[in-house]
Amino acid sequence: MYAVIKTGGKQYRVQEGDVVRVAKINADIGSEVTFDDVLMIGQGTDIKAGKDVAAQVTAVITEEGRGQKIVVFKRRRRKNYRLTKGHRQSFTAVRIAKIG
Repeated sequence: MYAVIKTGGKQYRVQEGDVVRVAKINADIGSEVTFDDVLMIGQGTDIKAGKDVAAQVTAVITEEGRGQKIVVFKRRRRKNYRLTKGHRQSFTAVRIAKIG
């Protein structure tokens, strides 16, 4: 069984036992979180989507951290303007415990 959940403005296809990195969630490591915004649920050819879905996905927080650094470089031609910045996005890794 799999589900498509929406969190942090993105959609993720998850199954039980999967570890997924989502946008930062304010909770402690080891605590349970539930995702109520389930867009689709399916098993084989049996698929329910839209208003037919009345399910929740339960997950356990396993890790928190920051991703790899990306470099942001801005430049204006002929103006001697250069700007270099870096960015690291915070994430929370969750292990999907139950779909139901």
